[in-house]
Amino acid sequence: MTQPEFSRLERRDTIGTTEHSVSITATEAERAALAQRFGLRAVDRLEATLRIRTEGGGIVARGTVSAKVVQSCSVTDEPLPVTVTEDIAVRFIEEQAVDGEEIELSEDALDTMFYSGGAVDLGEAAAETVMLALDPFPRGPNAARALKAAGVIGEDEVQPVKALAGLKDLLSKT
Repeated sequence: MTQPEFSRLERRDTIGTTEHSVSITATEAERAALAQRFGLRAVDRLEATLRIRTEGGGIVARGTVSAKVVQSCSVTDEPLPVTVTEDIAVRFIEEQAVDGEEIELSEDALDTMFYSGGAVDLGEAAAETVMLALDPFPRGPNAARALKAAGVIGEDEVQPVKALAGLKDLLSKT
């Protein structure tokens, strides 16, 4: 597995049952690499403040991830600045602890990430949280006009297809 662009490893042997805070910030080079990986125009800021501790056979991190990114409009390709502020709650589980076992997750279960090598990657968890918070098909203020100019009708303009409308007339002629 390749090293993530924004990796902030927290060694398992430094994490106890008492919660401690960790703040992480992506460098300019890490943000540029993340923008390329996730197909964004730019990642201008990415940071997280987390509280971490061991809990219930895993390592739990809770906190807030914030970012400023620039997406492209899915219609016009214009730049769309987006600010993300997301709560994060993730349980890291060691891969070897679950080999071949089925894991039961309750409805209120935390997001789960697997780790190996004695450290959890808080940076990758933060990066994935931001990406999941983004609109996969963002539309800018000029999108509707561009679609209309291209002849694409809006959802409110769709007329139902009456595929069997002429069937009654055809049957009455026989």
